[in-house]
Amino acid sequence: MITVHKIYPKGFAANCYLLTADGKTAVAIDPAQPRVLEESQKYGLKVEYVLLTHGHFDHIGGCAALQNTGAKIGCLQAEKPLVLGPDNLAERFRTAVPPFQIDFTVNDGETLSLCGLEIKVIAASGHTAGGACYLVERALFTGDTLFFEAVGRCDLPTGSASDLEKSIRKLYALEGDYSVYAGHGEDTTLEYERSHNAFFK
Repeated sequence: MITVHKIYPKGFAANCYLLTADGKTAVAIDPAQPRVLEESQKYGLKVEYVLLTHGHFDHIGGCAALQNTGAKIGCLQAEKPLVLGPDNLAERFRTAVPPFQIDFTVNDGETLSLCGLEIKVIAASGHTAGGACYLVERALFTGDTLFFEAVGRCDLPTGSASDLEKSIRKLYALEGDYSVYAGHGEDTTLEYERSHNAFFK
């Protein structure tokens, strides 16, 4: 059974999530800052894999620190150019991202078996062209696609309003309810967003 540890950023950055089934090894989703390594160690966890919802600088700042300890980093194939290129917005926001490499790519509909967890990949373009959400048991990690009573912006490089709407509707079409862990802000549920989110009702 999954345990989720949420690491709030210090300053401007994304929420990071540490997912573990055994209390020893973990998958990190969007390690925004290098301090994620220290936080994972406080929980007694060894991060073996990193999954990125997308490649903006505020979601990837801790990747190098984790990769240096052996973690493998993955994202949707379509997002790889943004993660490693100027469209990750680091230069625009005058922020340095320690260099790292993408070790593997994932595909829409694929189920990953990582650290004893079954993780379903859901392609979710709109905020960026290669954005992804990850479904693990009854937990849905949405990055900057879906927030509490809001959705991600689509006016940045590779963004698309029409694609974002399709992605939101794709999430809403999932059967049943899920806890939603977003890239910024507070947690919510999919059923709550279906009923209360004013975007793309």
